[in-house]
Amino acid sequence: MDQLAEGQPAPSHRRRWSRALGAGLTARRLRGRLTRMAHKRWSLSVPMDGFTLAEHAEIARDAERWGYTDAWSFEVDGVDCFSPLAVVGMATGMRVGTAIANVYTRGPATLAVSAAGLAEIAPGRFCLGIGAGSQPIVETWNGGKFDRPATRVREMVQFLRPALAGERVVFRGETFSVDGFRLTRPPTHPIPIHVAALRPGMLRVAGEAADGAVLNWLSPDDVPKSVGVVREAARKAGRDPDTIEITARLMIHVDPPTPESDLVVRRHITGYLNVPVYRAFHEWLGRTEALLPMWEAWSRGDRNARKRQVLLDAVRALAPAAPGGP
Repeated sequence: MDQLAEGQPAPSHRRRWSRALGAGLTARRLRGRLTRMAHKRWSLSVPMDGFTLAEHAEIARDAERWGYTDAWSFEVDGVDCFSPLAVVGMATGMRVGTAIANVYTRGPATLAVSAAGLAEIAPGRFCLGIGAGSQPIVETWNGGKFDRPATRVREMVQFLRPALAGERVVFRGETFSVDGFRLTRPPTHPIPIHVAALRPGMLRVAGEAADGAVLNWLSPDDVPKSVGVVREAARKAGRDPDTIEITARLMIHVDPPTPESDLVVRRHITGYLNVPVYRAFHEWLGRTEALLPMWEAWSRGDRNARKRQVLLDAVRALAPAAPGGP
């Protein structure tokens, strides 16, 4: 299981970098934890706020020396999800992956050529994570239609398998069609395809069709519930559940929580968990009681109250303190 930790950078050169890397941890302590959790991988979440993409090269080299194994990118309204991975992939030997590339805002062929480019930079070290995103990203910002997301993602996996293998693809789906596309520079190594999933429908797509599932905006205690759906779907599809990799992007307090850090978490929660797909996800996880006051404040348009209405239980669940402290 990959754990992607997000840190809040603090001012000042190397100290800033170390805190952004999940730091409050010394290299020795981190290596000790990695030894005790040898079956897991430790990952950066990139791009990091407060650092240019050029600065990510040295950050990634430091992280690799400290024992980090992967870097996984996200894409909202900053930079695209492939550029940070190009920087990290060239600077280090770390595995890199998109978490995620949107299946609506990129067409099938564009997604395939973008993946092929990253695979040349990091041959054998690139994973393509794809997902549907959310209605605001797809419709409000990009003018698309957020329709039948599980079908769209499943069909994208079905297209990408032969496309990334260098085959000429003719695909007729319910959400898109492709006629005669072929990569002229196909990857020299297979590219694992991971699916970002929140609720059971998409979790089943990951278990049935993908090489892995990407989980986001959940607590460590929530992970088994989501993983259980993926594993069961894989079993029913005749696949070995243990071959489906699970990547979980988890937010943690590196240092002991403070009112100021709790406020940062509350801002993140209000920014994400009022989006319909994330609200439905947390209702499924059983977090309605802790988040309902915030949702009600959001519905009233009370921008000031909605942060205050995020109960501390939700803050602690979604951004727990790092085990063992700094």
